Amino acid sequence: MDKILLKGCRFYGYHGALPEENRLGQIFVVDAQLSLDLTKASLRDDLADTVHYGLVFEAIQRQVENQSYQLLERLAGAICQDIFDQFAPVQAIKLRICKENPPIAGHYDSVGVELERSR
Repeated sequence: MDKILLKGCRFYGYHGALPEENRLGQIFVVDAQLSLDLTKASLRDDLADTVHYGLVFEAIQRQVENQSYQLLERLAGAICQDIFDQFAPVQAIKLRICKENPPIAGHYDSVGVELERSR
């Protein structure tokens, strides 16, 4: 299966189980891998034969910036469902969401979740 990749998409949102996360917000980094058949697009050079990744970016952005969830798992699930609802050619999604600065004492690059969903 062919892939469309969106890597390192950064958004400011208000998601988390702790009150300060919902009040102050933070940056969320999203990577998405969409699986679909890109044969026609690779032969015809026509945007109608693929999924417009700019529109996928906007769908992810709307969920991260306009909604508020306690769990990253729920946010990731909502993003996957939106992508399936809006982009029929997408057959599977691998989605990773990371928080670089959650309110956790310690030293780390980030914390996050990764979901894999298919139709």
